[in-house]
Amino acid sequence: MGNLLFACVIFIVSFLVTVAVAVAGEQRKFPVGVVLDMDTWVGNISRSCISMATDDFYAYHSNYTTRLDFYIRNSKEDVVSAASAALDLLINNRVEAIIGPQTSIQAKFVAEIGNRTHIPIISFSATSPVLSSVRTPYFIRTTISDSSQAQAIAALVRSFGWSQLIPIFEDTDYGTGMIPYLIDAYQTTNARVPHRSMIPLSANDDQILTELYFLMTLQTRVFVVHASYSLVSRLLTKAKEIGMMKEGYAWIVTYGLTDNFGVMDSSTLKAMHGVLTVNPYIPQYPDFNTKWKARQPQKDPAAFAKKIEPSVYAMWAYDTVWALAFAAEAVGAPVGTAPHDRKLMDSYRKNSTNLEELQVSPSGHKLLDSILGMNFDGVTGRFRLVNGQLEAKSFEIININRDKMKKIGYWTSEHGISGKLDHGTNLKGIIWPGDAITAPNGLDWQSNNKTLRIGVPVMKGFMEFVNREWNPLTNRNGSGFCIEVFDTIMASLPYKIPYEYIPFEDDKGKMNGTYNDLVYQVYLGNFDAVVGDVTITPNRSLYVDFSVAYTELGMAMVVPIKDDRGKSPWIFLKPLTTDLWLASGAFFVFTGFAIWVLEHRINEGFRGPALHQLGTIFYFSFSTLVFAHREKVLSNFTRVVVIIWLFVVLILTSSYTASLTSMLTVQQLHPTATSLHEIIRNGEYIGYMGDSGMLRLLNIDASKLKAFDSAEAYDEALSKGSARGGVSAIIDEIPYIKVFLSKYCGKYTMVGTIYRTDGFGFAFQKGSPLVSEVSRTILKATEELDKKLYRNKTACPDQNNMASSNSLTLDSFRGLFLLSGITTSMAIISSLLVFLLRNRQVLAKMDSESSMLRRLITFVKLFDQKDESFHGGKKGDLKEFSMKAGSDDGPSVWPRKNGGPASPW
Repeated sequence: MGNLLFACVIFIVSFLVTVAVAVAGEQRKFPVGVVLDMDTWVGNISRSCISMATDDFYAYHSNYTTRLDFYIRNSKEDVVSAASAALDLLINNRVEAIIGPQTSIQAKFVAEIGNRTHIPIISFSATSPVLSSVRTPYFIRTTISDSSQAQAIAALVRSFGWSQLIPIFEDTDYGTGMIPYLIDAYQTTNARVPHRSMIPLSANDDQILTELYFLMTLQTRVFVVHASYSLVSRLLTKAKEIGMMKEGYAWIVTYGLTDNFGVMDSSTLKAMHGVLTVNPYIPQYPDFNTKWKARQPQKDPAAFAKKIEPSVYAMWAYDTVWALAFAAEAVGAPVGTAPHDRKLMDSYRKNSTNLEELQVSPSGHKLLDSILGMNFDGVTGRFRLVNGQLEAKSFEIININRDKMKKIGYWTSEHGISGKLDHGTNLKGIIWPGDAITAPNGLDWQSNNKTLRIGVPVMKGFMEFVNREWNPLTNRNGSGFCIEVFDTIMASLPYKIPYEYIPFEDDKGKMNGTYNDLVYQVYLGNFDAVVGDVTITPNRSLYVDFSVAYTELGMAMVVPIKDDRGKSPWIFLKPLTTDLWLASGAFFVFTGFAIWVLEHRINEGFRGPALHQLGTIFYFSFSTLVFAHREKVLSNFTRVVVIIWLFVVLILTSSYTASLTSMLTVQQLHPTATSLHEIIRNGEYIGYMGDSGMLRLLNIDASKLKAFDSAEAYDEALSKGSARGGVSAIIDEIPYIKVFLSKYCGKYTMVGTIYRTDGFGFAFQKGSPLVSEVSRTILKATEELDKKLYRNKTACPDQNNMASSNSLTLDSFRGLFLLSGITTSMAIISSLLVFLLRNRQVLAKMDSESSMLRRLITFVKLFDQKDESFHGGKKGDLKEFSMKAGSDDGPSVWPRKNGGPASPW
């Protein structure tokens, strides 16, 4: 019995171990549904990539215990079929996730089912921005949103300078979802979208032709197509038939076209010649392409024969399988049949449309979180979901050239449009429709055979700006600066626009209203534009669009010039300021005294009676102003001082002469008034031309304003002045003022800018594409435009430079005075040191008990003696004088030579 019991135990243990090992080694299945349009090329190639991804994943991860088990359904390109297939997978196959469906329209309905059952719906091809994880949190997009390519396409359009485009899109959520993003991205630079062409997905050929014929009547020649492949191919084929794929047109197709490139027929390829499109940038993975090609003979021999590369959608499907496999392993496969699954099956058998019986998956949120947290390197690059979808930071720009796709550049969020991925260069080698090699201008103004009606004002004065008379050179009814500028701008445009000038006049040949009335005619549609001296104002901009200004900005004031040259009897004092006069005089005296100190003991010219010596000091220093000093200097110290001082005098006199000359010629040309407030305060009259509305903003009394209509009237009124019935100043636009000053050079001057205006501009109808084109050309030709208007101004000096020059100040000569002062002081100090050194024995005999005053007197008397040893005498041969010991009277006898006169001291 013991042996039998032991044998039973061993058998049971062995059996349990065997069962455990078998269970541990078995891979549990994770049911996943796949909904694809198997009748399409994208659906077939995506299914192949899903199979390839499954094999590759579990070959690399053979130790994983959870394996994806796919249940594939064909949605047959139908929304109802896609929803029905999803219900079938959820009820009959109890799937834990669904890959697909393929299109955005199908995904919209299936996403709602996933949202109700908490089953993740993972689409690698539904790109419509309408689909959002905010509204349907269980919808995951392992592809990019169409909104991301909107920035790339808008940048591509702007890179060619096209001012407007027309989007063509299908009437579905997929078609309409991207258009707002495209228009917003494009209109950030004030570009226009004059028309939006929406075509039903089920449109027949006649409907497509009707829309294309209408588009031909518009001036825009740039079209952006966003539709499914079937509609795109039909649209472009019909466009080629009616001549819309010829030179002058530009066609851009959004992403998706190239995924079907390998299966296009010859007629479609011919129609797409010259088309531009974009593709998400996918790094090259040679191993993946090699594996792909190796599988095609078995899966799709026809595709292999055409050497078709896997589409981006198919590669996203590959990465989607890997992400789902990682997440399934992390969550674990469902064990057994959950109660809600059995209930769903029974419900479906009773009523296949009973959506109320759908139950919530208990593990759906875990699987969702796991997928959203995936971060790995896939075949399409870094797989990382942001807000439930992939991010696209780079796009390839592709040009369709017959039966080939040519990469011509890239768009990146960092560099924008460029020829290379990592830095900006121009796009090159593009073949446009009609085999054109230059980019079309994007507009065709002759498409409707319309001649633009250009309104021009009728002026009496300042004919330099607008003259309504017939111009035989241009064969148009108008001439003048504004007309010349507009003609030049229009001739510079890359396309020809027919136009004619129409004077804004009444039956009597006078202007038919104000400038505001003229601008308002553009708003009413009576004119297409206005050309003339029309000021850009905020009020007018409410009704029309202005080009940038082609003249100087602002209003200024003109006043007569008052000439005070030479009328003041003391004008000779004005070149130097008071402190400079005083400093100069002080240095003249100081320098004369220093020269006397240095020459007194050795030079007879600086000796003699006290008044004579005093006169010599002043005469010598001041005579250096005209370099007329006659005294010869003997000391080397004196010569250094005189040389430095003469240099200072030369600079000082030259500067004085230049300043005085300026004052007698230019400086005293003063404006009669320097500010508008001064004229208003004095109650004087002010002239103007045209509308006085802007002058009212300056708080000028209306009774003090006088209107004029010509430059000649301006001159007459300013010449009279306010006291004699004229005006004291003229306020007008700067262009008028400059033309006026060029005629009356030297009589008047412009006093600053007193009011800010935006200058003259051309007025166009709201939304006119000509605004941006004309504005760009104006900015390029600003300098040439100024030459046209002020061609006579070179003969008149710049009156703005007639402002008074300031008097010379002490600061300008501080360095010179400092140099002279230091040199003179050093010479005096050096001379005194030499004197003390030579007479140290005589000075030592002075009574040490003598008072300071007596010592000073003794020193002065000693310094007053002539140095007989200079030039021929023996050094130190100065005769000693007697001093009475202890006497307060000092020296009794001063030495004399040859009976000479006694010292004046």
